[in-house]
Amino acid sequence: MNSDKVLDAKGLACPMPIVKTKNEMNELDSGQVLEIHATDKGAKADLTAWAKSVGHELVNHAEEGGVLKFWIKKG
Repeated sequence: MNSDKVLDAKGLACPMPIVKTKNEMNELDSGQVLEIHATDKGAKADLTAWAKSVGHELVNHAEEGGVLKFWIKKG
């Protein structure tokens, strides 16, 4: 999946993946996609709920070798 920017949030515990994602999303234009890499197992529920609550779209998510990957399109 294509992304406009990649955020490395591996090794960070809640709530830091959300905080860093929020900061990166502020830098993007509407319609651009941020790819997030995280290792915190709670990130899946947290990022899904956060994206929905602020009007962004969780386009896709996957897990590769213990790394959770998320693609969020800015609303």
